[in-house]
Amino acid sequence: MAKKDYYESLGVSRNASEEEIKKAFRKLAMKNHPDRNPGDHAAEERFKEIKEAYEVLSDPQKRATYDQFGHEGLNQQGFGHGGFGGADFGDLGDIFGSMFGDMFGGGARRGGGPRAYRGADLRYPLEITLEQAAKGFETTITVPSWEDCDACKGTGSKSKKAPETCHTCHGSGQVTMQQGIFRMQQTCPTCHGTGKEIKDPCHKCHGEGKVRKEKTLQVEIPAGVDDGMRIRSTGNGEPGVNGGGNGDLYIEVHLKPHDIFARDGDDLHCEIPLSFVTAALGGNVVVPTLDGKGEIPIPEGTQTGQTFRLRNKGIKNVRSKVAGDLYCHVVIETPVRLNSKQKELLEQFGASLGEDASKHAPSKNKNWFAKAKEFFS
Repeated sequence: MAKKDYYESLGVSRNASEEEIKKAFRKLAMKNHPDRNPGDHAAEERFKEIKEAYEVLSDPQKRATYDQFGHEGLNQQGFGHGGFGGADFGDLGDIFGSMFGDMFGGGARRGGGPRAYRGADLRYPLEITLEQAAKGFETTITVPSWEDCDACKGTGSKSKKAPETCHTCHGSGQVTMQQGIFRMQQTCPTCHGTGKEIKDPCHKCHGEGKVRKEKTLQVEIPAGVDDGMRIRSTGNGEPGVNGGGNGDLYIEVHLKPHDIFARDGDDLHCEIPLSFVTAALGGNVVVPTLDGKGEIPIPEGTQTGQTFRLRNKGIKNVRSKVAGDLYCHVVIETPVRLNSKQKELLEQFGASLGEDASKHAPSKNKNWFAKAKEFFS
């Protein structure tokens, strides 16, 4: 049976933030946990399902792979899920420890000190042209950055004194709460998980010890990148807390509409206007491609809607480097603003067809003329 969509499992949109995903998982996990639903097999299966979804969507690399290639892409990248379904519900500290501070374990925290938190990921939307997407290019972007506050020298204190041990959590960075049968650990509201308390916060950084700046990054956009793809710049997200690693920066590619071409995967499509003379008599037509000019032989009697393909004139795939094709769709143009001489010639042409003009019609239209004749009779 096909796996359920992970976003649907957690009830979040595909552009949900990490915090929204975490919040949705917490709510569903509390509701479906086997300890709250003893003997309920459906709740147990639902718990396994949402855990597997969270394992993927909370990991930026796995989420990016899933967004682009789905479940099959995760398997091909080595992110198998064989172990998710067999979770040991007797050791829920391993499941929730990284989120809620060993919510169900109730034991001592690993390491004994304040918990280290990885910095949040950042997203940067980058709008590019079709030509840039096809050929690839390098560009510079400006993104947020953080550095030690020069006013307090990174201490976070106005007096530059070292922070004191938090009086609420006594340096652990966590506080314990009891909710019914559940014993929960949460981030300390006083020190926000740092284990340290600043009595006189710096006026410039408000006790954070760091101030936001901007930095310029050189980014390489690979040839063949498509609309909606994300490029990861490792470690260029927000800084971690208590020694946690930096988050990552994800550059989201958005293609500008093109005046001539429409993209469909690695293929390109365009409309080619033809005069009715060329369409009737045939000839060669020069068409634009991303590499310059191409030529299409037009046979006699070409009709609107016919399509001609130029092989390998599309866009090279970002992974395989195999180029798609260019599809040219014919649109016959009816001449306008004719002078009297031109009108006379057209009238003579119409008269030359005789009464049985249907014999000069394309084969697909002959049935229409026959049906129309029958209708009027």
